[in-house]
Amino acid sequence: MKKKALFAGLAAGAMIIGLAACSSGTTPASSSGAGDGGLIGVAMPTKSSERWIADGDAVKSQLEAEGFKVDLQYAEDDIPTQVSQIENMITKGAEVLIVASIDGTTLTSVLQDAADANIPVIAYDRLIRDTKNVNYYASFDNLKVGQQQAWSVLNGLGLTELDGTAVAGAPAGPFNVELFAGSPDDNNATFFFNGAMQELQPFIDSGVLVVKSGQTDFNTVATLRWDGEEAQSRLENILTSTYSDGSKVNGILSPYDGISRGIISALQGAGYTLDASWPVISGQDAEIDSVKAINSGEQYATIFKDTRQLAAVAVKMAIAVLNGGTPETNNSTDYDNGKIVVPSMLLDSQIVVKDNIPSVLIDSGYWTEAEING
Repeated sequence: MKKKALFAGLAAGAMIIGLAACSSGTTPASSSGAGDGGLIGVAMPTKSSERWIADGDAVKSQLEAEGFKVDLQYAEDDIPTQVSQIENMITKGAEVLIVASIDGTTLTSVLQDAADANIPVIAYDRLIRDTKNVNYYASFDNLKVGQQQAWSVLNGLGLTELDGTAVAGAPAGPFNVELFAGSPDDNNATFFFNGAMQELQPFIDSGVLVVKSGQTDFNTVATLRWDGEEAQSRLENILTSTYSDGSKVNGILSPYDGISRGIISALQGAGYTLDASWPVISGQDAEIDSVKAINSGEQYATIFKDTRQLAAVAVKMAIAVLNGGTPETNNSTDYDNGKIVVPSMLLDSQIVVKDNIPSVLIDSGYWTEAEING
């Protein structure tokens, strides 16, 4: 969990990286007439990932700074528990629901109850699917996040710059790579994977990259609940079945830091050591253990999605709808949940490698130098 200093400036909001044109949507609104002591329900998926703890804390602290009461609940990745928690929020008289779903397809009935009670719903980072009863979506540019994960791997292999620009005189390969995707019940996971494959596929088609296991389709490489242990087991099986001839895996597309840590454990168990043959591994969320792993060379990169900024957007959306206004959005075409296209506010993310940890994570106050190096 972040230290209190992490959120010290949040009551005034934070500027969204790369979205200056939409800056009015990035900070909590003035508390003038906003919070009347009413209740806001905030449903988060789990405390097993430190990023969700940070998200929950950021949303709660910013809402409370605006004068609201907050019912913050974590469901520990149990779908019936999350449904029950949202039902209780409705019963308690929540004025708005902010929901980061476990499975975006399982909330249709309870969100109908919310609609019947005239309670607006804001999907937080994970799109809620198969219901017309979701009003807005606050997230990051998830296709770009996937591209950034691919660029991380390509950069580590010497094939592109971190922005995907080709490198003159890049090595011809071939490089053995393996692919991991996120949870199939999380809409974001397909965006991440599709964005990554958009960048990796040309290198696979040309033979510069070789997926030696042959496992390339989403359903095969998906990792239920983003579980690092499941990822570790799958990679262990791949290393045993595919790399027993003495060949090495050179790069691994990982969509999340927890999965990356499982991948690292599998590699260590298979006898890989931190030398020139250690694979390039991507990640996401800038979790502290993975930032430390980047410093040590075990993980090459992560994607930093500033949860403080996402919380600020969700809070401003909640205040806008309660005041009868229309929240600011910047995407009204891409997030079709199967019933409606949900108006969305998408934020920018950043690739973090060892060299820019100080400028991106420490200077922004997301982590302190002591936390990273301690």
